[in-house]
Amino acid sequence: MNTSSTADSEAVGNSGANRVLTLSTIAFTLMFAVWLMFGILGKPIQEEFGLSDVELSWISAVAVLNGSLWRLPAGILADRYGGKKIMTILLVAGAVFSYLVSLAASYEMLLVLAFLVGFVGNSFSSGIAWNSAWFPAKRKGFALGLFGAGNVGASVTKFIGPPVIAATAGTTVIFGLQGGWRLIPTFYAVVLLVCALLVWLLAPKQDRMPGKSQPLAAQLKPLRDIRVWRFSLYYVIAFGAYVAYSAILPKYYIDSFGVDLGTAGLLTATFIFPASLLRPLGGWLSDVWGARVAMYGTFIAIIAALSVLSIPSGRSDDGPFGLPLWLVVALVFVVGCAMGISKAAIYKHIPTYFPDNVGSVGGLVGMLGGLGGFFLPPLFAYLTVFTGITSMPFIVLLVLTLITTVWMHVVITKMKRERPDQPNLLEVPPEVHEHS
Repeated sequence: MNTSSTADSEAVGNSGANRVLTLSTIAFTLMFAVWLMFGILGKPIQEEFGLSDVELSWISAVAVLNGSLWRLPAGILADRYGGKKIMTILLVAGAVFSYLVSLAASYEMLLVLAFLVGFVGNSFSSGIAWNSAWFPAKRKGFALGLFGAGNVGASVTKFIGPPVIAATAGTTVIFGLQGGWRLIPTFYAVVLLVCALLVWLLAPKQDRMPGKSQPLAAQLKPLRDIRVWRFSLYYVIAFGAYVAYSAILPKYYIDSFGVDLGTAGLLTATFIFPASLLRPLGGWLSDVWGARVAMYGTFIAIIAALSVLSIPSGRSDDGPFGLPLWLVVALVFVVGCAMGISKAAIYKHIPTYFPDNVGSVGGLVGMLGGLGGFFLPPLFAYLTVFTGITSMPFIVLLVLTLITTVWMHVVITKMKRERPDQPNLLEVPPEVHEHS
């Protein structure tokens, strides 16, 4: 009798977990597309408003900023009140702000609205907390990796944007809606509202809220741990730089190699797809082989690829110089693959070391990683203007990855030296071993 009851309970739990994973991944994919839509809308916006490259970089940057600032509270709120409520709120808010972007009449207004629409970027930490509450430890790595694959939403605008913009530019589509780039945020507003309705109706009515009775001080206590801040630096490379590259690569390909907007979008998608879709693989590898192994392999691959990409390349009046376009695209693809795997590996650490504080720890890591995506595009733009070196985005990330990898290796070497009798310490802290 008890066995049957337990089996029924597990079946219900699995069904609820799968629904949470499916709905949260769809919602996150859509909100991620909205969050990073300025990467492909940037060029037509720049032409309409007559913006400089630095001014344009700030439009994407402020969207990324607001999509990072609230990740810590979003994760805590999801733990306390349930991911279903928080994700629904984010979807509705994103729909409103996305529609308002289509009405922007000046650069200043566009900056404000880009900042507001960036709010949807905080869906990541709430989704991580929501899924972590529903999945057992042995499935967390894969589940969180699959949810994180919603990063592929960054490529949606790369595909639908250029043809829609080209086909509708200078026209009034329907009900007074303007065509061109303004049609894209209007379309997203409708889709987000539909998704909000689906999440509210189809997600489990009884949500799981692991932080419901936990005092706020207890939820924030793990943030004093240096490991949390080290994981955050890892995430600046794996995610912050991913966001930054998603925003700047279309313009980089256009300016350096003279391709058109549609081609630039497709080339950027070859970076976004592996950086997003390989996240489940990264989660599975972390479940099977350990997150540290994945971290070492991916960071070394990023360093190797960026070392070559740091060679200035493109076309000038004197002809092509540096690396050919196909090799640049191939190496950026390698960087994308490594980022996709490492993003999942980083988040595998969090429920392992901090099982009762996934919302707060995951929120802080996501927030600081996202802030990297805010600071990096303007930094790339300023340094490129200052030095005249077109490969500066690759040089900056190379230096940052080298420093971070050295720090990671020093810490791991010290742990091995201090605990030679515990070879698995690299993956799971001693207290987890003792209770497993």
